[in-house]
Amino acid sequence: MPTDYISFRETNYFSSLICDYLDEKEALKPFYNRFPNLNAFKAQIDEKQKNFDRVTRAVLVDNLNEQYKNFLISEATQTHINLLNDNNTFTVVTGHQLNLFTGPLYFFYKVISTLNLCKKLKIKYPKYNFVPIYWMASEDHDFEEINFFNFKGKKVQWNREASGAVGALNLKGLDEVFKVFSSQLDTSIHATQLKSLFENAYLSHDNLTQAMHYLVNELFKDHGLVIVDGDNADLKRLFIPYLKNELYKQTSFDKVTQANKQLNALDGNYKIQVNPRKINLFYNKEGIRERIIEKDGTFYVNNTNIKWSKSEITQHLIEKPERFSPNVIMRPLYQEVILPNLCYIGGGGELAYWLQLRSNFDAQGVTYPMLLLRNSVLLITEKQKQKLENLEVPISDLFLEQAELKTKVTKKISEIKIDFSEQKTYLAQQFKGLYHLAEKTDASFTGAVSAQERKQIKGLEHLEKRLLKAQKRKLKDHLDRIILIQNDLFPNQSLQERKMNFSEFYLEHGIELISKLIDDLNPLENKFSIITV
Repeated sequence: MPTDYISFRETNYFSSLICDYLDEKEALKPFYNRFPNLNAFKAQIDEKQKNFDRVTRAVLVDNLNEQYKNFLISEATQTHINLLNDNNTFTVVTGHQLNLFTGPLYFFYKVISTLNLCKKLKIKYPKYNFVPIYWMASEDHDFEEINFFNFKGKKVQWNREASGAVGALNLKGLDEVFKVFSSQLDTSIHATQLKSLFENAYLSHDNLTQAMHYLVNELFKDHGLVIVDGDNADLKRLFIPYLKNELYKQTSFDKVTQANKQLNALDGNYKIQVNPRKINLFYNKEGIRERIIEKDGTFYVNNTNIKWSKSEITQHLIEKPERFSPNVIMRPLYQEVILPNLCYIGGGGELAYWLQLRSNFDAQGVTYPMLLLRNSVLLITEKQKQKLENLEVPISDLFLEQAELKTKVTKKISEIKIDFSEQKTYLAQQFKGLYHLAEKTDASFTGAVSAQERKQIKGLEHLEKRLLKAQKRKLKDHLDRIILIQNDLFPNQSLQERKMNFSEFYLEHGIELISKLIDDLNPLENKFSIITV
């Protein structure tokens, strides 16, 4: 399975902030701890080891065993859970929403980046153990972001009323979704396996968290992936000191606000992903996930009649910590408090908001993890690759916007030179003489010469565009064949990994798809991968 690469910056699909981070720009270094290369992990191990206790490990292991009790656990995963009791064991984490049938293809790249980094770390540091973790975002409440996946250009969607944390949603209506999806599949062995995966996940469990746990475990259990659901009373109890800080001192608001200002001052093109609130917590209970707000010493749950005094909310926090749900600002802190984690692996948008958080970690005495951009991949078939070679179009050109791609190809293959640069240069030389003549007369004549020059340059540019347009019409069949391939590989002019679901590739390759990707992806490559399948 040959692999080609293109830099993330060259794809034009990644922000300047992320590209500058990958380039290790000096100005960004205050916003992260260590850049992820193998040698840097030893210092990260030493720092985390001093900042993570055995009591937390014991609670974590007991809780993970409890979370897995209703699932078929592999020997590899059980071994990894047991190893978390050892002070020499650390984690690498990726997180993702509970998207229907895993959602976009990049979910797989997140997990595989995590699995492969753990393998590389074990080779580099054999006396330590490294456990790959998938953190389920079961407390998210944005149902519209997760209730569908795309299959062969069509949306397979779960329509229902939903409120509160998505992980707690019952699976009503997914039997109808299963009928719609399965009707689009044939009777091949891989299609049958897909039907079984969907049916066993979504028609045999009580809620979305259980369904996702089953599905991801079935896909990755042989590789030792450990799945964590943070929506849990025992794990939240470990986080109580930080929840109190958030309620009463609001450290995260001050620190993240300051970091945002500093990032803005560095570069106006850096997009701030998240803005903190005074209290970055939700109240999570029976279909409710609403913001906690403080006013004049009283704490309220937004859009409800629930309220507490300071002493009452303190008591409630101790009794029911699971009802206090971190938002996007606090969730990373929660994760790093309860896990012996070294590195978080995420997409560009995720890493962008993590870069806003370091000062908050420092203020709260929690080790800030290394940040690794997940693998990004374009999967291309041998047939598609051969067509591009026949058309003499490099795969990297497909990352261009469609109009730009057409222009580039037309100029390249046109028998007529579509470039009036020489004519423009010649025209400029002719006008030099006119300007020299104008200097001997008066300013009004100089203005007239300048106006005439602009007019003629504009005329040449217009003719150039007309010629380009005419050549595009002449070469339409050739361009159409290229655009057809681009549309297949970049659905809706977006990256394949952001639009397509794994199921389309599973139909062809089955579970071997995962093994092939594991073999071919290097999590520390820091380039966009193009893989022939």
